[in-house]
Amino acid sequence: MKISETQRKEWRIRVDYTNMTDKYLGEKGISSKTIEDRKSLAKAAHAYVSKNRGKDELFMGWTELPYNQTEIVEDILATAKDIRKKFDYFVVLGIGGSALGPIMAFNALCHLHYNDLPSKKRKGPKFYVEDNVDPVRMKELLDVIDIKKTYFNVISKSGATSETMAQYLIVSDLLKQAGENVKDHLVFTTDAQRGNLVKISKELGGVKSFVLGDGVGGRFSELSPVGLLPAAVLGIDIKLLLKGAAYMDKLCSRPDLKKNPALIAALLQYIAMQDGKNIGVLMPYSDNLKYVSDWYAQLWAESLGKNVTLSGEKCNVGQTPVKALGVTDQHSQVQLYTEGPYDKVVTFLSVRSYGEKTPIPHGCENIPDVSFLGGHTMEELIQAENKATAFALTKAGRLNYTVELPVVNAFTLGELLYFFELQTAYAGAMLNIDTFNQPGVEAGKKATFALLGKPGYESQKAELDGAAPDEKYIV
Repeated sequence: MKISETQRKEWRIRVDYTNMTDKYLGEKGISSKTIEDRKSLAKAAHAYVSKNRGKDELFMGWTELPYNQTEIVEDILATAKDIRKKFDYFVVLGIGGSALGPIMAFNALCHLHYNDLPSKKRKGPKFYVEDNVDPVRMKELLDVIDIKKTYFNVISKSGATSETMAQYLIVSDLLKQAGENVKDHLVFTTDAQRGNLVKISKELGGVKSFVLGDGVGGRFSELSPVGLLPAAVLGIDIKLLLKGAAYMDKLCSRPDLKKNPALIAALLQYIAMQDGKNIGVLMPYSDNLKYVSDWYAQLWAESLGKNVTLSGEKCNVGQTPVKALGVTDQHSQVQLYTEGPYDKVVTFLSVRSYGEKTPIPHGCENIPDVSFLGGHTMEELIQAENKATAFALTKAGRLNYTVELPVVNAFTLGELLYFFELQTAYAGAMLNIDTFNQPGVEAGKKATFALLGKPGYESQKAELDGAAPDEKYIV
């Protein structure tokens, strides 16, 4: 699908940070002088990200994903077409970015009740993502799929991800018990040459595989085969998704705070963090965008939550991401955001056109509390509630800004994902940290290995045994 420049402009997402400024928040807001004083910091962050684009050793290969996958995309599309023809169920086995990305895109761009639709109305097989090792969850997945009619996408770069490989062992055993050729039900997304899935593929006689590049970390992988294959199986236009990302990259190509949406958003969050705003709330006003918050929470937390700078100094920085959904969480969280501590920045995801208006009929004319709704639409109602919540926060002196999508489609979702990825990269550069590592996660993985008796982790096992609960502290 060719996209004209006019169409790109119509689909361009916008960042409105009016409600972050002192013009509307008074002394609680960010002044033009504060932004001006940190312009050089923003410029340096932009330069750092631009200079290191595509460098696998710095895990910045994700920056090139909108441009370097032409052949891979064609292979993915052909594979997806074959899967749709042969299978009734498609299951992703993964965790972290390997799961959150596919879930987010599925929810954003497919029917909200996709799996409940009759097969004629679906563009692909029923879709499930197993992003946990809760035994009840696995048992109940197996209650609703037919193993003989299911295709499994196993996603793990190392093939040593305990959660994913436990799932793999279970489903491969069930396929064998069912008399199926295991490799005919599998596609791997993994390293090109190293890792356990490469070994397993050889043992099974060659499993169809896609490569997760060396410079693409899990939380930045949705625009790689990790996210593109599941999306393609679901009938999502992955070429349009990548075009949207490329357009956002173009918009952010210069260090001009008045023209680069990701850079100004990163700087404002940095300023807020420096002022003690250590909680960032992402609040979409769209059920389709609900799981963008889950995906973003990993991106922001894992990238910015660090205890040492690039120069080796202790820092303990980061902003805790919180998920909220408008209008739902106006009735559960907004009370805290409006009257609680001044420690938050609220980011609204707004939609200009939902594609459905759903008129509200006239009725209950003798009840003014109800009758005023008649003649309006549900689109008007949700947009009014979005604006009203932003107004209430602003009036209470609470920092908030809005990222507006003109519509929700593959192009605008691609824009949004790349916007958040660049915002995160810029913010990490401003904080002078390694945005792309995750040593805190690795510590937990090693402890799990030790508890389950993995060879080579005996010392950690002894340490964990020595940290057993003390009875005097158990009530």
